[in-house]
Formats: sequence, C-alpha cells, structure tokens
Amino acid sequence: MNLRLNADTEIALRACAEQTGRSQQEIVRDAVDRYLNAANVERHLPRDRRIDSGTLLPPRTPYRRTTPTLTVPDGTTTLDLLDRSDRI
Repeated sequence: MNLRLNADTEIALRACAEQTGRSQQEIVRDAVDRYLNAANVERHLPRDRRIDSGTLLPPRTPYRRTTPTLTVPDGTTTLDLLDRSDRI
C-alpha cells in the first residue's frame, strides 16, 4: 500500500515522529488502529478474523510460493521504478 498525504499532514507527521522518537509508519499504524476500533469495524468481520487485543490473526490462505509475473529490465532497479515525479 502506498499512502499519499497532503503537504500539511506530511509535515505534521514528520514533526511528530521527530518529537516522539517513533517512526512515521508506527504513528500512522496506531492512528489507523484507533480509527478502526472507534468505528467498530471489527463487528462486521467474520468471528475468526476479528481483532483480539494484540492477537495475531491467522492468514486467510496458507503460505505458498509464487512465481514472479513481472521482471525488471536489465540495468533497471526497483528504486528506479519508485523514483517518480509524483512521489515525495
């Protein structure tokens, strides 16, 4: 998942991360968790998928190996693909 924030929110998030010593990712995850719990989204999930105070949910499907569907051309890195003008 990519998350694009507006400029003011990005600045606030960076400042919060610097002030608290937490990562931006940790702050966003915490905010989303709080929002979802406040919205009572959990009650709409099947019983085996409900959030249970810190309990790790089982995967919906077991692990399986996959074969890559895309390949990066020679001389191109995944960083080159992510380095776009629409990214901050």
